[in-house]
Amino acid sequence: RDDTVEIPDSEFARKFLSDILCQFEVTDSIKIRTYRSLIAPLGLEVQGERLVSKRKIKGNDVMKAVSDAAGFPIYPKGLTRIGARMGRPEKAEERRMTPPVHVLFPIGEIQKNRRDLNQYEDLKGSEMQVRQCPDCGTSSYENECPSCGSHTSPTDKTREFDVNISDILRKKAGELDIRIPDKLNGVKGLISSHKTPEPIEKGILRANYSVYPFKDGTCRFDMSDVPLTHARLDEIGLTPEKARILGYERDYMGEELRRNEQIIELFPQDIVPSVRAGDYLLKVSNFIDHLLKSFYRMEPHYNARSKEDLIGEMIIGLAPHTSGGILGRIIGYTEGDVCYAHPFFHAAKRRNCDGDEDSIMLLLDGLLNFSRDYLPNSRGSLMDAPLVLSLRINPSEIDKEALNLDITGEYPLELLEKTLKFADPSEIMKLVVTAGMKVRAGEQFPRCSFTDDTPSINSGTLSSSYKIIESMELKLDKQLGLARKIVAVDASDMAERILKYHFIPDIMGNLNKYGSQTFRCTTCNQIYRRLPINGKCRKCGTPLIGTVHRGNITKYLEKSYSITNDFEVSNYIKQRIRIMRESV
Repeated sequence: RDDTVEIPDSEFARKFLSDILCQFEVTDSIKIRTYRSLIAPLGLEVQGERLVSKRKIKGNDVMKAVSDAAGFPIYPKGLTRIGARMGRPEKAEERRMTPPVHVLFPIGEIQKNRRDLNQYEDLKGSEMQVRQCPDCGTSSYENECPSCGSHTSPTDKTREFDVNISDILRKKAGELDIRIPDKLNGVKGLISSHKTPEPIEKGILRANYSVYPFKDGTCRFDMSDVPLTHARLDEIGLTPEKARILGYERDYMGEELRRNEQIIELFPQDIVPSVRAGDYLLKVSNFIDHLLKSFYRMEPHYNARSKEDLIGEMIIGLAPHTSGGILGRIIGYTEGDVCYAHPFFHAAKRRNCDGDEDSIMLLLDGLLNFSRDYLPNSRGSLMDAPLVLSLRINPSEIDKEALNLDITGEYPLELLEKTLKFADPSEIMKLVVTAGMKVRAGEQFPRCSFTDDTPSINSGTLSSSYKIIESMELKLDKQLGLARKIVAVDASDMAERILKYHFIPDIMGNLNKYGSQTFRCTTCNQIYRRLPINGKCRKCGTPLIGTVHRGNITKYLEKSYSITNDFEVSNYIKQRIRIMRESV
C-alpha cells in the first residue's frame, strides 16, 4: 500500500536487503518503498496486499534468469570490478631545502650547527670561487670589485675566504633600503663545481618576503598533477570580462561568454593551480619586484597586490626527473591541493597524473635567479633544473598516454553493446574518438568534449583525511576501521599487508641502523664512527649523542603487536613481531 511493501522482520531478510543495497525501514516489520524494481527481477508482483509469483526463475545464468523473470532485459551494473588502494596523498606546498635556507651563501666553519648568518660576526673558511677585477686586479668572491666597483670576472680557482658578515649585512640591507631580517639562513658549504655563491642581497630579500630557494636559486611550489580539459568560469575565479582578456571569447559550445557559470575549454598551456600556490607566488612576485628595483635598478614587473593579479602571468612547469621546463600560464585558482592543467601540458613535462607531483615557478624567477653554476657537482645534479625551456607544446612529440585521451561527447550504443561481449579493444577503437586520431589527421590541438558534467570541481573532498590526521597511529586506526566496514575488503589481509610491507621493514631497517649508527658532536658537528671511551668529542670535549634514537625503532612496534592480536594474521607475522618486541 502507498507504494510500500511490508515483509516479516528477520535477520536473514535484513542481511539479504543490505547485501543488495536495498533501502528499507524497520518497525514491527520491514518496509520497502519503491519496491517494484526489487520484486520484478524476482518474478513477483503485487495482487491486493500479497506478493505472488508471476514468473519462475530458471537456469544457471543469473542475468538471463532475472531478465526472464522480470520480462525485460536487465544488465549488470559493472562487468569488471577493479580494486583500488589509497595512493599518494595530494600535495600543495612550497619547495624548501632541508633545512630551509634563504641564500646559497656558505658559512664555512659552522658553530653549534647554526646556519643563521645573523649569529656570526665573521665567517671563517668559506670556500668560494675566486673572481678577479679586470681593472685593478683585486681578487674577491663578489660580482662587484670591493676596491674600485668594477664588475669582476670568474676564474677556475676557489679558496677559503674570511668574511665580515655583520658589516656586509648592514651595508647590503642599507643599499636595499630594508632592515636586516631576524633570521637569514645560509648553507654549510657550496657543493657546485665552481663554488659560486649567490649575492647576499637575494637572501636578505627572500627572508623579508618569507620565500625559499631551491638548489638552483629558484623559488618553487610543488603540487600534485591532475588533468583538466574544461572548467566553469566561477569555479576557477574568472569572470567573462577577465576570460576575454585571456583569449577565451566563447564557451565550449561556441556561445559568447556572458555568464559566470559558462564552461570553457582550457588552452593546452593554461593551468589552474591551488590557491595556496597563488599566495606563495604572490610573495615571490613581490620579492622579484623588489629585487628588480633595488638590486638590478630596473622597473618592477608584476606590481601584484593579490594572487588574482597574477592571473595571466607566465610560469615554468618542471618535473623532477627532467631538465626541460614547459612554459605555462595561470588562468585561475582551485581550492584543492592540486594543479589542474590540460593533459597535453602534464604529458609535455613527462608526467602521467598517477599521483605524480612536480613544481611551478614564475617565469621571471627562472630567468633572473636560476644559474647552472649553483647546481651540485654530483651525479644526477642536472635533473630537476630548467636548463632549457619549451615555449610551445608539440602534440606529436608528447607521451602517447595523452594522445589516447577520449575526447568524444557521447558513446554510441554499439560500444556499450560490445562491452557486454568483452570485445577486443581493437574492435571498438573506431567507435571512440581520441586526441591521437585528430593529431594524426593534422589537427594540432583537437577540441575536447566530455560525457559527464559536475557542478563544481571544488565541491568534493579538497584534502584527504590521511593528510589532515597528523598521528600515524590514528591514521592506521581509521584505515583499519574502514576496512572492517567495507564488505569487499578483507580486513585481516589488509592488516597483514601493512605489517609485512610497511611496519616490519621499517622496524628492521631502524634496528640495523641503530646497531651501526654514528655519533655526533652537538658543538662542532664532528662525526665519529665509533664512540670514544669517555663519550666526548676529541676536538672540543662536548658529550657525543647518537644519530639514531630508540624512538625510531619503537614507534610502530607496540601498534604492530596490537594488530597481531586484533586481526587474523599468519603465525609467521605474529612470530616476527614477537621476536622483534623481545629483542628491543
